[in-house]
Amino acid sequence: MAGDQLTVGNVVRPDSLVPAAAPTLYFIGVTTGHSMIQRVFPRWARHLGLTEAVLCGIDIPVHAPVEPYREVVEFIKRDPLSLGALVTTHKIDLFHACEDQFDVIDQHARLMSEVSCLSKQGDAFVAHAKDPISSGLALEAFVPAGHWADSGAEVLSMGAGGSTIALSWYLSQTSRGADRPARIIVSNRSAPRLATIAAVRDQMHTDTPFEFVLAPHPAENSNIVDRLPEGSLVINATGLGKDAPGSPLAGTELFPRNGLAWDLNYRGDLVFLDQARSQAAERDLVVEDGWIYFLHGWTQVVAEVFHIDIPTHGPQFDALAAIATNARD
Repeated sequence: MAGDQLTVGNVVRPDSLVPAAAPTLYFIGVTTGHSMIQRVFPRWARHLGLTEAVLCGIDIPVHAPVEPYREVVEFIKRDPLSLGALVTTHKIDLFHACEDQFDVIDQHARLMSEVSCLSKQGDAFVAHAKDPISSGLALEAFVPAGHWADSGAEVLSMGAGGSTIALSWYLSQTSRGADRPARIIVSNRSAPRLATIAAVRDQMHTDTPFEFVLAPHPAENSNIVDRLPEGSLVINATGLGKDAPGSPLAGTELFPRNGLAWDLNYRGDLVFLDQARSQAAERDLVVEDGWIYFLHGWTQVVAEVFHIDIPTHGPQFDALAAIATNARD
């Protein structure tokens, strides 16, 4: 553990940060002490030769005031052995609170107004949005090649946070040609997040149709699911099941036949995942949790923060995946 910080496991409060005593990667989230990365990172560090590196979680409540975000970012920026961070849940809020504190903002972070990785490149403190890469890699791991081409299948992503912004960008790129959803529907419990993603969509230069739906109650999401065409993808990007209990669905819906259901969570009560699995056989569903997304998200950030090469596939990635899976079992 870095320094003498007040911790629960490997977790520290934003107001109790002290200078790190070893090269430290921070994990800025909501319930970071429960994440599998607490068990996985030390094993990865040994495998990658990062023998002195440690991981420290920083828990911040959802939609916190500006001050904790700025305090944490300024600390990491100024502390020599605090090398960077992975950001989850707070990607949009942290970006808007701390935009002026970054020396460099990469093109994805600028476009999407979110940050999922903080790193130091020489004297520069850099904000990255890694989700467009990691979410795309995770999607390709379970969505059949050519699935979208001329199929009429759509995407419903429930939750208008950073993950949905990244996934929407990835799936709607014109470079994909016909292999794009016929429509991308984004639902959210509150309007401001929908306005944010709508503004990002306007900068994407895509002709993929988007629909933004205010859905404060699970029944409204379930009604959308009932109307999805065959083969469509339903995504739980709300954090429900991990950061808070429950599901964005009411449990009354019928998933699309031959469709896909993806819970971006891999831990928690995972009600959405149970709802999808209960219909998997009858509706011929492919049901996926967030484990592969977790692997790609973390390996992308570890590579950036520690300035090492980690391939996105092949024997080296497979070795890290196996280490993580063994820690999970």
